[in-house]
Amino acid sequence: METLVIERDGGVVTVTMNRPERKNAANARMLEELWRTFIDVERRTEDRVLVLTGAGGAFCSGADLGAAEGPAGGAGQTVHGLLRMRRLGDVALALHRLAKPTIAKVDGVAVGAGLGLALGCDLVVASDRARFSTIFSRRGLTLDNGSSWLLPRLVGMARAKELALFGDMVEAADALAIGLVNRVLPVDELDAFVAEWAGRLAAGPPLALSMTKTLLHASFSGSMEQAVESEARCQAVNYASADTAEAIAAFKEKREPRFVGR
Repeated sequence: METLVIERDGGVVTVTMNRPERKNAANARMLEELWRTFIDVERRTEDRVLVLTGAGGAFCSGADLGAAEGPAGGAGQTVHGLLRMRRLGDVALALHRLAKPTIAKVDGVAVGAGLGLALGCDLVVASDRARFSTIFSRRGLTLDNGSSWLLPRLVGMARAKELALFGDMVEAADALAIGLVNRVLPVDELDAFVAEWAGRLAAGPPLALSMTKTLLHASFSGSMEQAVESEARCQAVNYASADTAEAIAAFKEKREPRFVGR
């Protein structure tokens, strides 16, 4: 990897975007490596949780507008630009489709495509110095990296329009107040908190957590009838699994369950 640092420990995969000299702006190489990493984590049964973060006191400052091969490299060439932007869409979809829990650990800026990466994770934990912005309108651009789908679902349509049309910077405390992030912590407590959350998820039941994500993702596009039928199917799988049998046995024996993902 040229632009990422990947560490594995106890089922937790920490992916660090590592271009600190550019505040981890995404060039073509980073997009390719992120896409391949998300696909790889999905395939590895030993990987149970993904933590996405950035190096050098920043999460991601968006697409690298100065990179010739980055998403912005097709400026002035509509068809060529569309093909490059689809690379970014592939990254957003690979993250969204990841059946395992994902946590964005955000310190510093998460703007533009970087905001999309953060919001594309299941949980967002930010330091008290984190800042968020769509930024696109200030660059003569529209939303990308899944932000047009993610924002209204997280903060509602009215707030999403405000964030998208103005592109103002949102401080961490305000991001928490409007539901953009799950937690805000002092910067020196960020690592420990995310490690604790990731550890809890890694020790959880993989099948149940995966299907829970699927149910929640489908909730905006289906009816109540479809939801309860999908719940019934998922629960039937759970009740037939070794993990649920283990959970029930652990409850009766007053111990912690040991889940294996089957």
